[in-house]
Amino acid sequence: MAGHAGKLALIAALVAATAAQPAASAQPAAGAQSATAAQPATGAQSATAAQPGAHARGWVAAWAASPVVGSAVPWNSCPAGEGLADQTVRNVVFTSAGGRFARVRLTNAFGTKPLKVGRTSVAVQAAGDAAVPGTLRAVTFGGRREVTVPVGREVFSDPVRLDVAALSTLLVSAYLPEATGPLTNHPFTAQGNYLAAGDRTGALSGGFADTPCWMVVDGVDVAPAGRVKGAVVAFGDSITDTASTTGNANRRWPDFLARRLDAVPGRTLSVVNAGLGGNRLIADRDEPYWGVAGVTRVQRDVLSQTGVEAVIMLLAVNDIGYSASAADLIAGHREVIRQARAAGVAVYGGTVLPFKGSFIWTGEREATWRELNDWIRTSGEFDGVVDFAAATAVPGDPATLDPAYDSGDHLHPNDAGTEAMANAVDLAMLLGRR
Repeated sequence: MAGHAGKLALIAALVAATAAQPAASAQPAAGAQSATAAQPATGAQSATAAQPGAHARGWVAAWAASPVVGSAVPWNSCPAGEGLADQTVRNVVFTSAGGRFARVRLTNAFGTKPLKVGRTSVAVQAAGDAAVPGTLRAVTFGGRREVTVPVGREVFSDPVRLDVAALSTLLVSAYLPEATGPLTNHPFTAQGNYLAAGDRTGALSGGFADTPCWMVVDGVDVAPAGRVKGAVVAFGDSITDTASTTGNANRRWPDFLARRLDAVPGRTLSVVNAGLGGNRLIADRDEPYWGVAGVTRVQRDVLSQTGVEAVIMLLAVNDIGYSASAADLIAGHREVIRQARAAGVAVYGGTVLPFKGSFIWTGEREATWRELNDWIRTSGEFDGVVDFAAATAVPGDPATLDPAYDSGDHLHPNDAGTEAMANAVDLAMLLGRR
């Protein structure tokens, strides 16, 4: 208790001192496509914020979303391709860990020009776009409400005094006063978000319409209870991002894992979802909304998360669907292992789920799947293995997704399937309690 009280006192002191400190430079978004040189941000990241990849004292990532280039998505109404102007986006985010202070991360990782954010706020969600009365907080950056995020950069806010419960939902709102152009976003969320004309960051509710994507905001850190020692990042594609789970219900497999970890007595971990629908491990997709290759984005989306201790990797099925070879996919996994080990982060290999009967299945691709999964299970190159494939397959038919876990396309698991995936994670392995 004394250590926890001391940490809270430290955070409180940082809050009080923030306005008196000069703003530090915004941090580069590792893996961003922009090659623009770093510029100082107006009202940018305060001196108390974490450096990318560092264990920032007193903070841990509680939620994050992997950003992509703003572009039109044919079947999606997200406006990020055209961007916003004189509008407020209200992002709805599910936090895996709680604490008495929070800070938010704004992103311009894939922007084409500096991003001016006029106002930002954070609140506890009551329902829909409505905040719990008394929880709405203005967010500052170096003591100022307005911030300009340079191209290819991300910035953390100053600490905000807010009681955040583990496994609760926050509303993080950002007002864009000027035309942004294509806006960095996360397009596939399994979560309804909100959009309004004008500055509605201070509104408890009302005036908002639905929007499907997260925009501008790509991370929330908390100053957690002393038992949360760090974060584990789930690194994957659509099966990690959203799968075919129930919307607005937080039934992704990392959400189920967060519930399991929160229930553990003693020291535990927060969970960050770095899934990205349609993403490939070893190659970019032609369509920008699927994101850059996993071997590229791992630095930003995984290793730069605050307090990251471990990563669970499940990223290859889209590559198999493009007929990548097992040898190339093994090389891609080894590259992620190399980067993680260089950062002092444990890496756990997840076997690729069965997909026989899906639109990507062929006999040749099944052979690749078998070879890759055999290597993940037996190579000894990971710190441990999570056998997602075995946990979700038909008994006696390892290549086929169990109908009880099948969303209907024989590829993506349903809610029961994602829960089975989370239950396949050995918490003793993850927490080092063997």
